[in-house]
Amino acid sequence: MPNSSGRPSRPVAGRSRRPFSSNTASGDSARRSSSAHRSTPRTGGYSRPNSSSSSSSSFSRGGYAGGRSFGGRSSFGGGSRGGSSRGRGRVMSTFDVSKFINLNPAKPVTEAPYQAKHTFNDFGLDKDLALAIATMGLVTPSPIQDQVIPYILQGHDVVGLAQTGTGKTAAFLIPVIHKTLHERSRQTLILTPTRELAIQIEQELRRLTPRMNLYATVCVGGMNIRPQISGLRRKNHFIIGTPGRVQDLIDRGHIKPGGITTVIFDEADRMLDMGFIHDMREILKDIPDERETLFFSATMSKSVEGLVNDFLRDPITVSVRKTDITNSITQDVVRYEHHNKFDTLVNLLKTEEFTRVIVFGAMKHSVEKLSLELVHAGIKADAIHGNKSHVQRQRALKNFKDGRVQVLVATDVAARGIHVDDVSHVINYDLPGTYEDYVHRIGRTGRSDKSGKALTFVPAH
Repeated sequence: MPNSSGRPSRPVAGRSRRPFSSNTASGDSARRSSSAHRSTPRTGGYSRPNSSSSSSSSFSRGGYAGGRSFGGRSSFGGGSRGGSSRGRGRVMSTFDVSKFINLNPAKPVTEAPYQAKHTFNDFGLDKDLALAIATMGLVTPSPIQDQVIPYILQGHDVVGLAQTGTGKTAAFLIPVIHKTLHERSRQTLILTPTRELAIQIEQELRRLTPRMNLYATVCVGGMNIRPQISGLRRKNHFIIGTPGRVQDLIDRGHIKPGGITTVIFDEADRMLDMGFIHDMREILKDIPDERETLFFSATMSKSVEGLVNDFLRDPITVSVRKTDITNSITQDVVRYEHHNKFDTLVNLLKTEEFTRVIVFGAMKHSVEKLSLELVHAGIKADAIHGNKSHVQRQRALKNFKDGRVQVLVATDVAARGIHVDDVSHVINYDLPGTYEDYVHRIGRTGRSDKSGKALTFVPAH
């Protein structure tokens, strides 16, 4: 029977699954289209304001570097190679610099704190799952969990929108785990834009399913595919991966799309930004129409809306995102002279309050160079970007989480996979190419009930 998109139903084919094993984290970033790379902004690509437009939006503020007023509207990603914004979200060609500044973010909030309608005990979850949740110290669901879990338990297709750090991963894992415990023939495919995010989802799945005999494989690009193929020969309740590698394994016959009952897209907008649209459509076309489909993201682009219309059946949209940027993040600018931009960064990082910092750069090579220069300047730093191997990226991320390095220098591709507690500051050393990139960068701080600061480097004149 055709669904709302008009596609005919496909027969359910055989399934392939595997248990958790030491090989589940073998993988790296998936393949990306060349168009995604072409839109990466150049290092230091912030254009100076056009004098003809400065009167329309002048803004004077102190900023961390003291400095001068920085007026006018300016290119948000003016240094993008090729000038193409295709698939990259809202390129802010007239971005007001004042949007980088919100020194008192909590002040406008007058509404009462969110009052959850449920506790986790109210959802009627499997007793083993309920015990695991209680052991993790979780009692009251976050807003997205509180509103989304009942709909997923009822079998609805869902679009969930919430800021990063609000518990989206548990919001989709908990109800799907419950269903799988009661129907072990189910198979869930979870697609993510980066290998780091895929691995973190698998780690969360482990925490929620101790001794429950649920099995999973992580299938991500950039690593030897053989261990993943080996794992897929055994049964899996969950396959977690990046679109390029998952499509490759489908093409090779190691993942049987006909056996998938649930598809979850996490950070769907970022997957589109990274050029995975073809793989996403190819993956979905051979999965039975009777599947349940869940979309989760912090933002909703027009491209994602198109996928929702094509592939979800009467979805319920739950948005707990009141603004693009959570009120727990203080935003400010750092004004620098071109000859001392690096020195300005070093002086900031040597300040006592900068305890755990993510610094975002525009290009892979410039991120690597910046991290080495910081180490030379006496700052404990490491880098994470697409040219690093999977092992190197995981080591850098672990060193940052464990406090062995103070600063992690990263590209936008890595932004979606960095979920680290207690990040005190995010620094936009190079400007992001789109507003969505800016939102996701600074969302690495101020997570859950914590506060954080986001600083953006802009020229002093």
